[in-house]
Amino acid sequence: MAFKTDYSRVQGLGGAGDGVHHWWIQRLTSVALVPLTILFLIPFGRALGGGYEALTATYGQFGNALTAILFLSIASWHFAIGIQVVIEDYVHGNAARITLLIVTKLFAFTLAAAGILAVATILFRA
Repeated sequence: MAFKTDYSRVQGLGGAGDGVHHWWIQRLTSVALVPLTILFLIPFGRALGGGYEALTATYGQFGNALTAILFLSIASWHFAIGIQVVIEDYVHGNAARITLLIVTKLFAFTLAAAGILAVATILFRA
């Protein structure tokens, strides 16, 4: 039996050993997503009904493409760490937890990579 003080048990480390760092990253990505979502949705909304030409004209501009790439990468990261918390809290089997964590991380990475590749393709073809 280990005797520890209350302070030594809660030095910022949670059950997984990440503690405050994981919480801060979740908050920072959510704060970053507020302006990025607005800056992403305005050009996307303008190009939405215009077809392929409007979309390529919109994301052929460097600023719109950079905003879209930043939005997609940070949103996927935010999604991945948010789902990680849910899985760690509510999935009790160790094998199922690890499998779900791997699948969701791969899904988030694939989603981000596909979106970034699509925007980069439009940018460099324009």
